[in-house]
Amino acid sequence: MTATVDIKTNKNYIRVSDIIDSLTINPSSDAVAVLEEIGTNSSIDEVREMTARALVKRNEVASLSVVISNKGKGINDMSTVVAMSTINSLLSLEDKETAMTVLENTISGEGIPEDVVENARSVKALMALS
Repeated sequence: MTATVDIKTNKNYIRVSDIIDSLTINPSSDAVAVLEEIGTNSSIDEVREMTARALVKRNEVASLSVVISNKGKGINDMSTVVAMSTINSLLSLEDKETAMTVLENTISGEGIPEDVVENARSVKALMALS
């Protein structure tokens, strides 16, 4: 039997949210590394979802690559809630140029798992229509 954690009822939710928000606006590339290492690898869906949205919001090649090109993260997360939230964040970007570039690089890249390429192809098609 596994226990699920609802972070929103946890008193640390606000702290986690504040940390993710701070890393989102921090211009350092180290902030992306922290979000990737800690946030996208969290066992808690809500933390991965907040982190993926933060990485998309940064709208930089490095941050978008984390949520687009990595197996098990962002659009490739095993949780459909996290994956769909990331896709919705990508679709709501005002400037989609960087995201489209990362999607194209993922689709044409070598050594990228086929399921990651297929997800990138699908998201690229959605973004082209939005």
